[in-house]
Amino acid sequence: MKKTFLTLVLALVSFGALAETSGELVKRGEYLARAGDCVACHTAKGGKPFAGGLAMATPIGTIYSTNITPDKQTGIGDYSYDDFQKAVRQGIAKTGDTLYPAMPYPSYAVVSDEDMHALYAYFMQGVPAINQENKATDIPWPLSMRWPLAIWRKMFAPEVKPFEPTTQDDESVNRGRYLVEGLAHCGACHTPRSITMQEKVLNGQDNTTYLAGSSSPIDGWTASNLRGDNRDGLGRWSQQELEQFLRYGRNDQTAVFGGMTDVVEHSLQYLTDADITAIARYLKTLAPQDPHQPPFTANDTVAKALWKGDDQQAGASEYVDSCAACHKTDGTGYKRFFPQLKGNPVVLADDPTSLIHIILTGARLPAVAGAPTAITMPAFGWRMNDQQVADLVNFVRSSWGNTQSSTVSASDVAKIREQDDVKGQQGSHSIETLEKRQ
Repeated sequence: MKKTFLTLVLALVSFGALAETSGELVKRGEYLARAGDCVACHTAKGGKPFAGGLAMATPIGTIYSTNITPDKQTGIGDYSYDDFQKAVRQGIAKTGDTLYPAMPYPSYAVVSDEDMHALYAYFMQGVPAINQENKATDIPWPLSMRWPLAIWRKMFAPEVKPFEPTTQDDESVNRGRYLVEGLAHCGACHTPRSITMQEKVLNGQDNTTYLAGSSSPIDGWTASNLRGDNRDGLGRWSQQELEQFLRYGRNDQTAVFGGMTDVVEHSLQYLTDADITAIARYLKTLAPQDPHQPPFTANDTVAKALWKGDDQQAGASEYVDSCAACHKTDGTGYKRFFPQLKGNPVVLADDPTSLIHIILTGARLPAVAGAPTAITMPAFGWRMNDQQVADLVNFVRSSWGNTQSSTVSASDVAKIREQDDVKGQQGSHSIETLEKRQ
């Protein structure tokens, strides 16, 4: 009897230990899913987390994210661990089909076995099952066929190598590189892509193309240069400023916009201080893509003219009427509330798409832990015609020391105004007002 009782006690203790270990694994997986921002792509606007259905525009058409809840009919409930890791690391579904590369599996290929097991535990045990069948694609035939993707991957996708810490970097920098190259998949947006749509490189080992900014707009926005370039990169940012941006979506230099807003809101704000520091430290090790890029030099000529009431320069009156109240006549804005335009890397980028998009549709600075005030920039597309927006963009890109060799035309604005990501986001009076003003 005593032996039976002892056996029962030991069994209960073992079960409790296993339950605790399983719970810790699920909790760890939840953190890693946050780091990977899985919810951003796999949740439709207004939908249930991870149930999929989010429409994503690609150069070949629209695809819809999949249901990754543990529902057995419409989700991944019948995925084994091997099925799961193949989908995440290799882009191969349980059916054997190749996933569209909107799923950044080349980045996830470097995720360690330990972290992959934690992710699997979270999605199988920590996420509620939701029965939701989603549309697959709006891609015309023959581009909708899956089997050519396997050929594309073998012919064009860059080789993925297992993550290896470097001996010249300390543990923190190596941790930052692991997150940036892996779960955070920063390169999916911030690295230029080839004509065949794959990322040109997957890591920053001896290659300054990595994280040098997107080669073309993504969902109507251009992803910034994250390397150490003086003008349009992070060369003038301190490590502390970079940590502030990652954590809060704002610093003394700029503020988040576009898709990066979701990254801060759903992912980065939840990372530990150690991981935020690790990411910032790693990014600050990246050499500039253009080491000869001249540094930004401030110039107060325009600020003095506006202070005296001189708004004769094209775009100046639009700036005074619509922008100066928040960004000030000297372009310095209000720190950590309204970003400065003077020397802002987004303003200094060669591609003006993001700046045009922000003026047309406005922007939202999310409320996050530690910075609980949400700030909204209104859309001006409804009250400005294409020429006025072009003049305003050119004014901002050429004032306070900002310099650009190219100018924006009214036709450039018109093209962006007609994009699906911009239509319907330009203010409630856009159609009626623009018809009168054009």
